[in-house]
Amino acid sequence: QFVYGNKVSTAKWLCLPIVIGGVILASVKELDFAWSALISACIANMFAAVKGNENKKLMQTDGLKERIGSIGNQFALTSILGFLFSLPLIAVQEGARFGEFMEIFKSTPALWVNLVASGLFFYGYNELATMTLKKTGAVTQSVANTAKRVIVIVGVALVLGESLSPIKLIGCSIGIGGVLLYSVIDNIVGKK
Repeated sequence: QFVYGNKVSTAKWLCLPIVIGGVILASVKELDFAWSALISACIANMFAAVKGNENKKLMQTDGLKERIGSIGNQFALTSILGFLFSLPLIAVQEGARFGEFMEIFKSTPALWVNLVASGLFFYGYNELATMTLKKTGAVTQSVANTAKRVIVIVGVALVLGESLSPIKLIGCSIGIGGVLLYSVIDNIVGKK
């Protein structure tokens, strides 16, 4: 809203603490984390929001759709550019260990299978997110991503057979309910 000037209704602003509170409750027992991971995740979320807004603006550019062909092609171009921009950082941070990585990559089939599979799934997920962005707004997508975290907590707990504490279930319910409320609140109270 502040950077791009996209107005968000007061009702939607009031839904955000509900979503955030649900996520906090759902993850209250998961407090053993690295600060560098938290800071990196915050930076990644910020750049994901910028990417979403820039993609949305790009989709509204006259004549671009005809030149690019589809939203899928736009996402492919965005992904390639993002990869190319990240290469210098990768070289600086991990360049010294590239040879070690290649040795492990060659000798461990599970590594390259999982690397390719996770890349394809991540690409597919993000292309779907780009297509969804055309139908919604960047803030709506950001709120949905917040709900995704709660859904992942529940899904991982079910797959790994972990018990879900009552506080975690309550937090998940509040988070998912908050996202549902966020998505329909303007229809309920009338958009101003």
